[in-house]
Amino acid sequence: MRTEKVDVLIIGAGLTGLTAAYYLKKYGKTVKVIEKNKAIGGVIQTHREDDFVFESGPNTGVLSTPEAAELLQEVKELCTPEIADETAKRRWVWKGKSWKELPSGLMGGITTPLFTVKDKFRILAEPFRKRGKNPDETLDHLVRRRMGKSFLEYAVDPFILGIYAGDPSYLVPRYALPKLYNLEQDYGSFIGGAIKKSKEPKTANEKKATKDVFSVKGGLDNLTDALAQKTGKKKIVLGNEHLRVAKTAGGYLAHYDGDKVEASHVVFTGGSHALHGIFDFIAEDDIKKVDNLLYAKVVQVALGFRQWNGRPLNAFGGLVPFREQRDVLGVLLPSAFLKNRAPQGGAMLSVFLGGVRRPHEAEKSDEELLEMTGKEVKFMMQMPDFNPDLVRIFRYRHAIPQYGKTSGERLKKITELEKKNPGLTLAGNMKDGIGMADRIKQGRQVAEKINGESTE
Repeated sequence: MRTEKVDVLIIGAGLTGLTAAYYLKKYGKTVKVIEKNKAIGGVIQTHREDDFVFESGPNTGVLSTPEAAELLQEVKELCTPEIADETAKRRWVWKGKSWKELPSGLMGGITTPLFTVKDKFRILAEPFRKRGKNPDETLDHLVRRRMGKSFLEYAVDPFILGIYAGDPSYLVPRYALPKLYNLEQDYGSFIGGAIKKSKEPKTANEKKATKDVFSVKGGLDNLTDALAQKTGKKKIVLGNEHLRVAKTAGGYLAHYDGDKVEASHVVFTGGSHALHGIFDFIAEDDIKKVDNLLYAKVVQVALGFRQWNGRPLNAFGGLVPFREQRDVLGVLLPSAFLKNRAPQGGAMLSVFLGGVRRPHEAEKSDEELLEMTGKEVKFMMQMPDFNPDLVRIFRYRHAIPQYGKTSGERLKKITELEKKNPGLTLAGNMKDGIGMADRIKQGRQVAEKINGESTE
């Protein structure tokens, strides 16, 4: 049994953990990364089969933070960022028996068939409504109050299904959509706030957050692989499911695979459900207060077609409002806006099922899922027949955390545990957002905090 001494032990080799490891090494720190799975990347996994390239987990990210843009530039010699083409700016929403284009501006919101006439007048009057006073107001209440029922059902609900596979009546904007929440709190209006913010001068750093949809040429795993290379793959241990971390006088001691690691700092970057049984010094009751998250169960069905014979694929994808009572959450069209994801003339689709309001769908057999998917895709995409050349089904029991009313208690407990145990950081998607840009930002902030503590 050998004992290795490092500055920082990172638990989890997903995007958050690998980003933190990359920056810590850049700051001159020694690191060790321990991952329970047999591959790096966490939920980011790229698959390459028969001229098709497709993702399981996130399919794309959004350059919503300067940190994401900067990281992509820093590792571009190992992986090339790919900005989605103009097609990605179009989004479809299903209503009735066909796709409708989701409006992107005020005039589009007034002319679209998605909203009722009554709610179109509500949208025009939105800048004049009072601010909400309940910080834990759920998203459905907030949107009904400011924009109306049809806007909730045909704009916000599908948006939430696309991001969280969630339920607007559960999510609390203060935690789940803080930018939206702050528009009302800081400016008194969604529309007025968005207009005012667009006119405010931006720093050079803020301009890096272009809001462009991005991927990486050849697949997102090229990004996580680049971070692993920058960190040093020998510093990453894979396939360890029996990690235990104890507290010592000088920091922390981790046991794994018969070996030990001593570290002054420990960073946990997994899901809150994975906290149980790792830290000897944290009471189970405290772990339960951190693991108070509802996770959406999601199924992804990847479909590859060598020759596409359906409706033109000229959008990012289509989302299906819960009100429509269809069997799918939505269809993503990566080959429409990213290069080399399918053979010439073909198509690559990702269909999503399940979510917070239909968790039972994740328990269905592969045969049942494919039958449901085929029926919906054939009808929605106007296909004469449904004969995909590639089918792969991925199931996620803990797909996406839902930031609801319990988030305040969780964040308070995380702060309390970190204060009680100096050198411990509880990160990951249990806080600070679920998008790729959020994960990159958090990973970098963790590294900067640890570097700042060690140089004080």
